[in-house]
Amino acid sequence: MKIGIDRVGFATTSLFLDLKGLAVARGVDPNKYLIGIGQSEQAVIPPTQDIVTLATQAAAKFPKAELAQVSTLIVATESGIDNSKASAVYVKHLLDLDDFVRTVELKEACYSATAGLQFAKGLIALNPNERVLVIGSDIARYGLETGGEVTQGGGAVAMMVTANPRVMVFGDTNVVMTKDIMDFWRPLYRTEALVDGKFSTQVYIDFFQACWQRYRQLTGRTLADFEGFLFHLPFTKMGRKALVSELGDREDEVASRYWNILAASQIYSRRVGNLYTGSLYLSLLSALNNGQLAAGNQLGLFSYGSGAEGEFYTGTLVAGFENFIDHPDKFLDQRRQVSVAEYEQLFNQQLGMKSEDITFDVSHDPAEFVLAGQTDHKRVYQRK
Repeated sequence: MKIGIDRVGFATTSLFLDLKGLAVARGVDPNKYLIGIGQSEQAVIPPTQDIVTLATQAAAKFPKAELAQVSTLIVATESGIDNSKASAVYVKHLLDLDDFVRTVELKEACYSATAGLQFAKGLIALNPNERVLVIGSDIARYGLETGGEVTQGGGAVAMMVTANPRVMVFGDTNVVMTKDIMDFWRPLYRTEALVDGKFSTQVYIDFFQACWQRYRQLTGRTLADFEGFLFHLPFTKMGRKALVSELGDREDEVASRYWNILAASQIYSRRVGNLYTGSLYLSLLSALNNGQLAAGNQLGLFSYGSGAEGEFYTGTLVAGFENFIDHPDKFLDQRRQVSVAEYEQLFNQQLGMKSEDITFDVSHDPAEFVLAGQTDHKRVYQRK
């Protein structure tokens, strides 16, 4: 049975920060951000948006008739809003899904959306009529004037998983690796993450190499068998570092193909920033929209979550995939640029761990789904 991704939707906010301006404000050479990190713009998250509204906006782009058939909803995130109630329950309500649906939230840093896809694959293998909605939704926060500030961002990628998919068929062999490593974490008492940047980058590369080499041992496949690799991109330079670890200074046709796919996959991440659980799948969406890909092309995907877990798996593109994916270029072009001062103000206004009642002015947020505030310790969502 062929199982895989049937649709892809994407959502981020209507605001962005130009990282050249941030570099000037922080007294940093702009090329450190633009070239050294590989980022040019960053999504700015107003207090009226959170992982629930972003996830809902991404999934709401799918036809209502298909959403009505969803049997399981999985939201993968490391930006949870409640230690008990799954964000998927709120998303289910806002999407007006049937009550007879399974809802769950998954967590393992940036990796868990991949786990969600694999769980969906298992459900559908047991019952081909299952339609599973998997959403990676996150807001990356490291804090103002911190080393990780340039790798912030936010958004959601929604993926419908079905039998006989119309975007990408999952391969049969996966390699998963887990080790207890403190390269990135966020204790319960913090809204901003803690990270050992250089260490985390090296762990990422080590996990990629370990998973890819084991995949080669299990299958006998080589680089020549794929059109290219897609990477989890917390910042776009990370993907380059990983690919260099495999290609080195190789300059043949195969290497050229891989570099072209990587460049195509980096375009949206360069403009949006870090999506944590959604980053690999924003990379996929970017490659599908901007790369020279065709039906039958096989892709390798490397998913990574700090702490740490990695997975290498593969997918084969389906004829007509371009008709079942989001095309966010126009939306990204129409976002409003904010100043560094406005960005800092919005950053500090997010609900976070505040316990008091609060009402947000949603009139300036053009999104269909918004967080209107908090009353009696309960988040209040609205569909405008």
